[in-house]
Amino acid sequence: MTNNLVVYNTLSRKKEPFEPINAPFVGMYVCGPTVYSDVHLGNCRTFVSFDLIYRYLTHLKYKVRYVRNITDAGHLEGDRDEGDDKFSKKARLEQIEPMEIVQRYTIGFHDVMRVFNTLPPNIEPTATGHIAEQIEMVKEILANDFAYEVNGTVYFDVEKYSKDHNYTVLTNRNIDELIANSRDLGGQDEKKGRLDFALWIKAKPEHIMRWPSPWGWGFPGWHIECSAMSSKYLGDSFDIHGGGMDLAATHHTNEIAQSKACNHKEPAKYWLHTNMLTVNGTRMSKSAGNGFLPHELFTGNHPLLTRGFSPMTVRFFMLQAHYRSTLDFSNEALEASDKGFKRLMNACALLPKLKASDKSDFDIQQIIHRCYEAMNDDFNSPVAIAELFEAARIINSVHDGKGSITQTDLEALNSLVNDFIYDVLGLKEETAQTDEIGPLIDFVINLRLQARASKDYATSDRIRNGLLELGIQLKDNKEGTSWSKL
Repeated sequence: MTNNLVVYNTLSRKKEPFEPINAPFVGMYVCGPTVYSDVHLGNCRTFVSFDLIYRYLTHLKYKVRYVRNITDAGHLEGDRDEGDDKFSKKARLEQIEPMEIVQRYTIGFHDVMRVFNTLPPNIEPTATGHIAEQIEMVKEILANDFAYEVNGTVYFDVEKYSKDHNYTVLTNRNIDELIANSRDLGGQDEKKGRLDFALWIKAKPEHIMRWPSPWGWGFPGWHIECSAMSSKYLGDSFDIHGGGMDLAATHHTNEIAQSKACNHKEPAKYWLHTNMLTVNGTRMSKSAGNGFLPHELFTGNHPLLTRGFSPMTVRFFMLQAHYRSTLDFSNEALEASDKGFKRLMNACALLPKLKASDKSDFDIQQIIHRCYEAMNDDFNSPVAIAELFEAARIINSVHDGKGSITQTDLEALNSLVNDFIYDVLGLKEETAQTDEIGPLIDFVINLRLQARASKDYATSDRIRNGLLELGIQLKDNKEGTSWSKL
């Protein structure tokens, strides 16, 4: 099939034909999670969206190298190189090693991604595994005179860079206004300019995660990590850089500046950003008390939810909105998605039972064409899903004897379901468990109770999450633990 794919490029603020630098090879880098806490739903929406993009590019026969990093060091509480390192702070609170925090939440992140049926990236580099590359990049930026060192910390000189480069090329913001609106250094800061940011940060004596460098013991700034890892695995210039839209103004803006200051090239040809989440029309956030974690969504254990929703229902719900649109969570919207997902899956289950006739009442090729048209229009999954509901209607009509279909069209219908519902959208059947497995689940619950009695809470949580992944929800109460199917 001819590739007519167009993508919305944040860099140009318009849709552009997708023309890889070195077709059929495609390099795609997506900013991964900061693993100091449970992955939140906004992250999940981003990774499900890029899973869709990865799947569709692969479906179009591109050879995609998908790189998604793990940020496990150097992420401070404030975006202005201030506050504690998030990993060290959490480790001090729990009196454990920072890498125990990293390990716990990395495993949790992978578990959630598996539940959402996302494909793993081809490479998943960690920031701590690429300290040498980051140091080399900082040295090169210093050599190119776009950075300066003060007392063991290296800062990027934004105003110097801006003399010959457009620092705000990604967001189109006015740099003079940015400087004017930034907090006055007031002589209390060692930075030269208000917008300067740290490439390498001197470690305080109490800082646990630290590495030797030409500037003394320290740790990398958050932004330099992605620049170093993307260039290592995808080259100085690659095709797609993705992430949530909240990263564009600071993190991705600084990535572009660093990469150009080091390599003298635009790091990515296309910048793709997912939009934010809202709950009943209000922006989702921890501070507003309206944020919920994936497991709360699956179990319904949250005051804003009337019940739990299965992982595939939630994935389907996410894909029913375009990745650049705001996604609004409400019980009504989730209920509608649950019904829609089941309607689609029920039709898929009927497909093998259909009998071919010598004539067709339906134009399957036209539906296939419209599905490709939708996905080629900046991965427009909601329009593709609308076409798949039309395919479901046809399946039901043929099954009920209200329409007929030829063998050729039946095979095309099978291809449509396999290609778009299962492969591109990444949906899968959520088979109901039978009562015959009751004794087995009771046995597993017993193992969990033993683990809790031994204060082995990690194993206890792993059992609960594993059963949840299989569609079994546990509920602890005074009488013991009960289970139900999602």
